[in-house]
Amino acid sequence: MDDQQHGDELKRGLKNRHIQLIALGGAVGTGLFLGSASVIQSAGPGIILGYAIAGFIAFLIMRQLGEMVVAEPVAGSFSHFAYKYWGGFAGFASGWNYWVLYVLVAMAELTAVGKYIQFWYPEIPTWASAAVFFVLINAINLTNVKVFGEMEFWFAIIKVVAVVAMILFGGWLLFSDTAGPQATVRNLWEQGGFLPHGMTGLVMMMAIIMFSFGGLELVGITAAEADNPEVSIPKATNQVIYRILIFYVGSLAVLLSLMPWTRVGPDTSPFVLIFHELGDALVANALNVVILTAALSVYNSCVYCNSRMLFGLAQQGNAPKSLLKVDKRGVPVTSILVSATTTALCVLLNYLMPGEAFGLLMALVVSALVINWAMISLAHIKFRQAMRREGVDTKFKALLYPFGNYLCLLFMAGILVIMAITPGMAISVWLIPVWIVVLGVGYWIKNQQSGKSVNA
Repeated sequence: MDDQQHGDELKRGLKNRHIQLIALGGAVGTGLFLGSASVIQSAGPGIILGYAIAGFIAFLIMRQLGEMVVAEPVAGSFSHFAYKYWGGFAGFASGWNYWVLYVLVAMAELTAVGKYIQFWYPEIPTWASAAVFFVLINAINLTNVKVFGEMEFWFAIIKVVAVVAMILFGGWLLFSDTAGPQATVRNLWEQGGFLPHGMTGLVMMMAIIMFSFGGLELVGITAAEADNPEVSIPKATNQVIYRILIFYVGSLAVLLSLMPWTRVGPDTSPFVLIFHELGDALVANALNVVILTAALSVYNSCVYCNSRMLFGLAQQGNAPKSLLKVDKRGVPVTSILVSATTTALCVLLNYLMPGEAFGLLMALVVSALVINWAMISLAHIKFRQAMRREGVDTKFKALLYPFGNYLCLLFMAGILVIMAITPGMAISVWLIPVWIVVLGVGYWIKNQQSGKSVNA
């Protein structure tokens, strides 16, 4: 019996606990565990300040998104708001850009999975590991949204417990002298200073730091399938700032106290490396399991997010109506399969250029992320103006409006400038105009087809 429905409704199967842990899952991933290595090399202990600054901007943007989502909990998240408050092309462009963003994030996470597997089995190529987990995670997401929610819940639990345990264990090593004289809080300022390369070194790394926070906005995507978005979304959004302080600032402060930052290499997780260097192989192996789980968690979220964004685009008429098809469990099967097919290019990319794949994908992700975060702030400005005209008092307000919005937009512009002058990242910035042209052509084709349908 065919289990495809002719309906086009997602089921509200995500409980409050799912929403909270999904939000946390988006905040703790490969950006922290692997991406932080190159930032440490360039910024030294100043990375702690960098994550605090970027985290504050991320929190402002999440509050802006949260205000809109609580007022209108619909599929498509901010592409819906861009469409409604900025017009057809803005909605079309932001929705497709976000879908491409998460396809790129999915590719980056699968690449990271391959690197983590190589910690134990160096002979296994990254593309092979990526292929195995690609099939596994997509198969799970084809069941129902509750299975996704449960899996992400437990993935996030593992990450939370592990990072907190790492902070506590690292603190014990630090203050019990168990790790030897090299472990001291003085490592934060004695190895060339807190900012060994000055503010320039930190500023030049802000783009990579941004990569770490991509995924926080996933809370907005869950709204259409949340049982009680008016309660769960504000709670998840407000907790972002505490998660950033604990999981980024706290963990990195402990980590960089245990060993001089100069000993961190660019191609492996600093978390695993430092405990391995300290001679604690058991902890290093356990951390690698956790870091692998973190990457799979974010990839799991990517599969969910991509399919729901395509579903939202189809609802808006910005993607083929066939993407609205859901099965009897409320799963948008066609959207999942289309996203999976595109993400599968990651396996080929890792086969062709295994050494450079992660860096390239990370740069492309940041460019797409900047576009979407800027669109959230812009859409929120228009949203607030509309609410004021209609005399509506929203229940969950963003912070520092409108100054917070302009601060976020200025920060995004600064990130693009930094990337434009950074070797290896500049190409992702120069591709933005090309990408906008592609989106413009796609929007024109879509309108042409819509016109033909009306006249038929």
